[in-house]
Amino acid sequence: MSVPQDKRCRFFEMRNAQAMIMEQVTGAGSDEPVNVPTIEASDSTFSDGSDLHEGKYFNTKKNLKRKLSDIAMKGNFEFRTRKSNRSLWVIECIDPNCSWRLRASKIVPESTKFVIRKYVGVHSCSLLNRNANHRQATYVVIGEQVAPQYVGVEKGPGPKGVQTFARTKLGAQISYYKAWRGRKHAHTLIRGSPEQSFHVLPSYFHMLEKLNPGTVTRIEVDGESRFKYLFLAFGVAIRGFRYMRKVVGIDGTFLKGQYRGVLLVATAQDGNGQCYPLAWGIVDSENEDAWSWFLTQLK
Repeated sequence: MSVPQDKRCRFFEMRNAQAMIMEQVTGAGSDEPVNVPTIEASDSTFSDGSDLHEGKYFNTKKNLKRKLSDIAMKGNFEFRTRKSNRSLWVIECIDPNCSWRLRASKIVPESTKFVIRKYVGVHSCSLLNRNANHRQATYVVIGEQVAPQYVGVEKGPGPKGVQTFARTKLGAQISYYKAWRGRKHAHTLIRGSPEQSFHVLPSYFHMLEKLNPGTVTRIEVDGESRFKYLFLAFGVAIRGFRYMRKVVGIDGTFLKGQYRGVLLVATAQDGNGQCYPLAWGIVDSENEDAWSWFLTQLK
């Protein structure tokens, strides 16, 4: 039985598209398992493989956008925004001739909940348009997806580990720089930003003094109320100093965070010759003013 010419062309187009996607997602010579959508040769259309449907609710527009970005990455297709405001979001496949589209809006103007009003989940565009290097794989989306891997660990995956995660779990091929930004965003989601940490320092020191009697804390700011120095000595360390050898050593080391600075430390020595930490300080640099301030607090 002969096969019509248009059917044969469509079959080879699909087979070549599948091979191209596998090469983009796995990379040359990679043996890692990946989630690659199945492309059927019996039809020129394909589903995005999601569980979305008209009438489905989302608590916020952000949650809806995150869900669609995840679907697009795993399905290796791109979409673009037709219209977006506080109460409406309309998107469509990047191919203008494709039937895939979604329209969502607020349930009521006063609510934050969004509901899908119209949804066509089947693509009618060429399978050659499917792409692992697409716009929905932003560093924010990557960071949100990889964030759980930084919970309860000291370091977590590096940028190359994030690239591997995006390729194997999300089907997205991302650059090293985007992986680095995604990792940084994941750190912010789990541990907060440096600005947030500086902001809560007074509250943190207050709780230390309340729960650890005798603790000494100081925060120095400049003329514009910006952080300059801090000093911390735990009450238990101060009380234990009376049993140490009467020798105090001081030193400093560079900090490698976003705002740099220098960590100063004062230590004593116990009867076994072991270091006994007394106090810590953070200053802008090892200069005369910084050391004078730290030693004044230590005294």
